[in-house]
Amino acid sequence: MRAGLLQLTVSDDPAANLPQTVAYLRQAAKAGAGFILTPELTNGLSSSRDHQRAVFRHEGEDPTLATLRDEAKAAGVWLLIGSLGLLTTDDDGRFANRSFLIDPAGAITARYDKIHMFDVNVSETEVYRESAGYRPGDRAVMAGMPFAKLGMTICYDLRFPQLYRRLAQAGAGIITVPAAFNHITGAAHWETLLRARAIETGAFILAPAQTGFHPEQGGTGRRTHGHSLAVSPWGAVLADGGTDPGVTLVDLDLTQVSSARFRVPSLTHDRDYTGP
Repeated sequence: MRAGLLQLTVSDDPAANLPQTVAYLRQAAKAGAGFILTPELTNGLSSSRDHQRAVFRHEGEDPTLATLRDEAKAAGVWLLIGSLGLLTTDDDGRFANRSFLIDPAGAITARYDKIHMFDVNVSETEVYRESAGYRPGDRAVMAGMPFAKLGMTICYDLRFPQLYRRLAQAGAGIITVPAAFNHITGAAHWETLLRARAIETGAFILAPAQTGFHPEQGGTGRRTHGHSLAVSPWGAVLADGGTDPGVTLVDLDLTQVSSARFRVPSLTHDRDYTGP
């Protein structure tokens, strides 16, 4: 099975971002990818909650979602929209950071809302409080596909291995990690964490990423790490998207999942214990 990981440098304008995403999707499909993946917040990155409130839409009205569903149907491919920022009906006005799995008929077959919020102090000048704008999800999601069961995660979830273990023990052979990973933490942790999650679960890890400098109106913008990665169930990096926007193709041999889990069957070796 050939996968195509799209690496984007989005602005805070969803309408301006969409044509490039569509172009890369078509490029990946033309190159034979049957499963195409976009990064976290494919529709746009912004540090301004007011701006997000002005440009985000509810799921049923979101033009990025509607267009990408049509593109998946036209190309006859499976599509993971890594995530979209969406309006919700929550009383506190917080947004959803939601990943979608789209089938070749253009139908939404699974939705996953990011569980773990990026509330961190990267440096004195880079402080993030994702939970101030986005409400966390509370449900792990696994979806069926013809070639594998798919576990869905997003970005900061990567630091919580218990989620990945649960997905793998439920049968996920591929786990997706669409991301807009910070450039500082990305340089230090991104590849190591992705390889660790692959080794621990015996699953393919597919991680399409945002990259570079993301301009925004009236703000300073932000930088992301790039390096979209595909990692084998044995922990080998199969493909690295580098730091330029574009398409990274990778051919996956799904028999490697059962092979890795047979060689090291740690998913079946849980034991109860006490303490600390």
